[in-house]
Amino acid sequence: MPGDYKTLKQAANDEFIVNKSRFIGYASPCETEEEALAFLKSIREKHRDATHNCYAYVIGENAGIMRYSDDGEPGGTAGMPMMEVIKARGVVNCCVVVTRYFGGVLLGAGGLVRAYSKGCVIALNAAQVVTMQRSKKLLLDVPYPLWDRVNHAMKDLPVIVEDTAFGASVEASILVRVCDTEAVTQKLTALTDARAEWLEADEVHYPWPEAE
Repeated sequence: MPGDYKTLKQAANDEFIVNKSRFIGYASPCETEEEALAFLKSIREKHRDATHNCYAYVIGENAGIMRYSDDGEPGGTAGMPMMEVIKARGVVNCCVVVTRYFGGVLLGAGGLVRAYSKGCVIALNAAQVVTMQRSKKLLLDVPYPLWDRVNHAMKDLPVIVEDTAFGASVEASILVRVCDTEAVTQKLTALTDARAEWLEADEVHYPWPEAE
């Protein structure tokens, strides 16, 4: 299984206006260059009447493919600044398009760099940067008298409770990062005096929220 990497949770967009020009930042997760180009095409078709549709995309967990375009803006004022934002955030397998509707007021090179950088930032924030981390599913079996204690403790543990079933005992399916598995199981063992049982199930890549 590949290592951890940052990408986007979902496709999303946001916008702002500067000196009467409207900038709309779009971002989407893309696993392949074909997906990135298809996303770019969809935005271009949606905004055929826009002055510019500048873009930057990075494909591959090791950023093996990196492409960007100023789409008619002065060289180095749009695509490259957007790429620098993506690289600074460490995000891969993503495509960002910043659409501009010219408002009649020239922004100058510095103003364009700031505007397209901001368009990329708000697009990434809207799409939510997540870290794809190696994670394990644990199937917990907890006696009823201990469940409240376990349930309360898990709110402060680095786990995600996916499902809970109440039968002869409480059965919970939780997700934990591989790097946290030992600490979490030790905590649950101590908390329940080893009366809770668990099985390790699948290992998956899961999108955890980006660390602050």
